[in-house]
Amino acid sequence: MKNSGFKGNKQSLPSKLCAVCGRPMTWRKAWAKNWESVLYCSDACRARKSTVKNHP
Repeated sequence: MKNSGFKGNKQSLPSKLCAVCGRPMTWRKAWAKNWESVLYCSDACRARKSTVKNHP
């Protein structure tokens, strides 16, 4: 198992709200390259995106 250097301080990681349900999403290493384009917290919210009206 590789040591990523993460010391467990999750409070210092960036977060944002899901565009569909409003739940907070905390940054993940898998999203490092496209964090700005991450909008949904799950595949379920991504599937429901068309049923939720966008805010102006």
